[in-house]
Amino acid sequence: MIERALAKRIRIIGLDVDGVLTDGGLYIGDANGAHVELKRYDIQDGLGVRFLRDAGIRVCVVTGRVSESVRIRANELEIDDVAQDALARKLPAFQRILDRHDLRMEDAAFVGDDFPDLGIMRAVGLPIAVGNAVPEIKEVAQVCLTKMGGRGAVRECAEMLLKARGDWEEIVERYVAERSAPTLEVLR
Repeated sequence: MIERALAKRIRIIGLDVDGVLTDGGLYIGDANGAHVELKRYDIQDGLGVRFLRDAGIRVCVVTGRVSESVRIRANELEIDDVAQDALARKLPAFQRILDRHDLRMEDAAFVGDDFPDLGIMRAVGLPIAVGNAVPEIKEVAQVCLTKMGGRGAVRECAEMLLKARGDWEEIVERYVAERSAPTLEVLR
């Protein structure tokens, strides 16, 4: 459980990709001589990202792999801050994102699962582990989610954080109302 004061302080949440936004599996192959890497993303996690943004919480992605799939998914989710570093230098990348937005580590949360996330998780105000995280990540986490990465963990995190802030019901109802209002378009 997240305390209300801590939840209210969070202004940005960083997400790892492999093992957090995905289940960590990679589909790697060749298509007409071109390297292809595919990842599976959870649609409910995507809506959780939307709800966080709607509540005024900035969302960023920090990953230790470089993948076109990540760029595409971040674009779909309207995540502007994406750091992909093949050497997994995540802490400096996350710090640059915070600096760009004049934010502090203590006002940040990060959701991780494995050793490349440990540096950030030791530094942020709210370290969060997905259900499939390695023991060392769970040990430093203030919150251990029950859902696995790529299987609703980001959505669980969003719901937990927004409920602690007292924003969940308003965000959900606003979303439902926007999709329930009649449109002026005529179906043909």
